[in-house]
Amino acid sequence: MKIELSAQQKKAQAEFKAFVNQEIFPYAGEWDRQELTPPELIKKIAQRGFLGAILPQEYGGQAMDMITYGILNEEMGRGCSSIRSLLTVHNMVAHALCKWGNKSQKEYWLPKLASGEIIAAFALSEPNVGSDAKSVETTAALVDDAYVLNGQKKWITYGQIADVYLVFAQCEGKPTAFLVEKHSPGFTVKPMSGILGVRASMSAELYFHNCQIPRENLVGRLGFGFAYIAASALDYGRYSVAAGCVGIAQACLEACIKYTNERKQFGVYLKEHQLIRQKITQMIANIKAARLLCYQAGYLKDINDPNSIIETAIAKYFASTVATKIANDAVQLHGGNGCSSEYPVERYLRDSKIMEIIEGSTQIQEITIAESGYQDYLFANVTTGLDKQLVERT
Repeated sequence: MKIELSAQQKKAQAEFKAFVNQEIFPYAGEWDRQELTPPELIKKIAQRGFLGAILPQEYGGQAMDMITYGILNEEMGRGCSSIRSLLTVHNMVAHALCKWGNKSQKEYWLPKLASGEIIAAFALSEPNVGSDAKSVETTAALVDDAYVLNGQKKWITYGQIADVYLVFAQCEGKPTAFLVEKHSPGFTVKPMSGILGVRASMSAELYFHNCQIPRENLVGRLGFGFAYIAASALDYGRYSVAAGCVGIAQACLEACIKYTNERKQFGVYLKEHQLIRQKITQMIANIKAARLLCYQAGYLKDINDPNSIIETAIAKYFASTVATKIANDAVQLHGGNGCSSEYPVERYLRDSKIMEIIEGSTQIQEITIAESGYQDYLFANVTTGLDKQLVERT
């Protein structure tokens, strides 16, 4: 079966690439050094409809198919992983509300999210809670007609500038999701700096000290927080990150091709050395493989195939580990220059390592994928092997 983009998807890809080349790529290094995202850039991204990429048109969204959304994230990731992470967290919250919010929440919040009138952040991680997300320590209690939150969140992407946060807390001992607006009483934000990668993503710590929010800001039901709301949002987040990792790897490849065409060693251009060509070949092959895994995951999401979840995990695992390897090779290939901020590959390496941690670490993906493999193996052997008759009888 030939996997090929449609004419519409190719057109969208060209538009995304042109936007990134003009508005993002030339400035990403400076934003990384300043550790900020310019407000005017966010306005341009919003005007293009990228913040409502996956929302239905009835709420002002673009209703992009998932392959097109993946292409958008790849191109954004090629330009700047920090800017791509804005799409990730904003659309994670938008998706969660679209799927689990009630009618009034959808009607009020989704048009604002789609237009970029408000920016959303996803608040799950805590100082003591990372991969074991269902064990969040932040608490929520219903007092009179309001929920009162106490606790702390950490590593919250674009937490410095978000207008609303999808916050996960224990309520009556059950992981539950809430919407917290930035001006809620008892809520404070502390900027984070000096992070290894995605430094322009304006990460923050969030503090809740008897923070009061309206009762109607409960999303879904008590206990829906992790198994339903967070899980579905993280699945979309993993897909965004996977595609963004393909973008990082593609940027590394392009930087290396440019550098090896210009740099001479031992009297010839670097591209003439066989070991350099070997590295370039490995980059090309791994990028194509990662891209196809993302396309496959996106296609399965579009047709609502239940296998899309595990295929997304595989795509995220492969693309993030490949991006780190390619970025590491890119720095090595650049030699001393690769360690300087004058060349973008050092940023690509820092950013790629972050991708192996966020939205489910490499190790968590390995556990998930291996468990799926064992289940598939056991099912295949039971239903097609010697035990088939026993299964049919039962």
